[in-house]
Amino acid sequence: MSTLSPGQLPLAPLGAGDLIDRAVRLYRRHLLVLIRTAAPPVIIIAAGWILGSLSIRQVFTSDENADLLLYVLLSVLAVIIMLLGYLSILVVMGGATRTLVAHLLRNDPVTAHATYSAVRSRFWGLLMASLIVLGWILASSIAATSGGQMIAFIVFLGAAAIMNLSIWVGVALMIVGMLVSMAFTTWLFFFIVGRVAYVPQVMLVEGKGVIEAVGRSVSLARGNVRRLTAMTLFTTFATMSALMILSIAIGFFGELGGVNPLHPSEWPAWYAIAGSVLGPLSAILLTPVWMLGLSLLYVDERVRHEGYDIELMAARQLGEIPDINVSSPLGTALYSERKAPPPAPKASGSVLNLN
Repeated sequence: MSTLSPGQLPLAPLGAGDLIDRAVRLYRRHLLVLIRTAAPPVIIIAAGWILGSLSIRQVFTSDENADLLLYVLLSVLAVIIMLLGYLSILVVMGGATRTLVAHLLRNDPVTAHATYSAVRSRFWGLLMASLIVLGWILASSIAATSGGQMIAFIVFLGAAAIMNLSIWVGVALMIVGMLVSMAFTTWLFFFIVGRVAYVPQVMLVEGKGVIEAVGRSVSLARGNVRRLTAMTLFTTFATMSALMILSIAIGFFGELGGVNPLHPSEWPAWYAIAGSVLGPLSAILLTPVWMLGLSLLYVDERVRHEGYDIELMAARQLGEIPDINVSSPLGTALYSERKAPPPAPKASGSVLNLN
């Protein structure tokens, strides 16, 4: 596999477009490796989607209470499996960032083995951090949605009052209010959730504990809303485009087989399973772009705020600076789990250490 030398990937502050371009170029260069890296957690999500699709379909067609309870429990199990898959993505993201930094620092090859070896070294801590991040994401969604609804409600009251004077002005105000509400909801969500965007990365690159990594991520995430939003929207639209292409292909084969897409209860099992796999399949193809984007964004934040490019340059030329718990602009560029050698024995009164 061809590698990208540090000289070919210059470290500099990245704008939103540069961030996406850099992530896509790295994705193209390491396509198969990145797909293998992202595949295990996405396969877990796919298993949950398939189980949920089949169970929910049976919920609406079963007559026996015992069967109905079984399929409801299977649907709940499917949701749990999908949540575990999304947690796995957050866990693997930390290992992917460490692999990227090692590539920048020492030109180490980008491999799935290196990523999962880093994940195994701190699995339980990463799992706890991922639970915190997932809870933060849910809380951010609730807060952002509530803020957007409040703005929409205020605009709706104003538009209703203006409609007594002019219907067209009231309708126009309502449309503008909806757009403003959506924009505010999006901004508020990414403003809140961006505070914990770098928790797995901090743990595996800097060697921080869970709570310390959360505080470190909050301090790093300054002014990242626009770039984080752009990266998310790009990945979302790309995933939706891939999903649309795959859906058209499955719909075509369904039409050949006489499947009516408007009656889900009559779908054959192969069609329901194929429809459930489409989302995870498109995610397998594009999740690596998201992982690379967040990894590059973490590196970019440190370049902007801490001169991390100088640290990496110094480590390339001079070797790693020992991690001796000293706060310095030239601290350790990449955390190592190797223990420091034990201190030399203290000398006694004799030159030969003889009493």
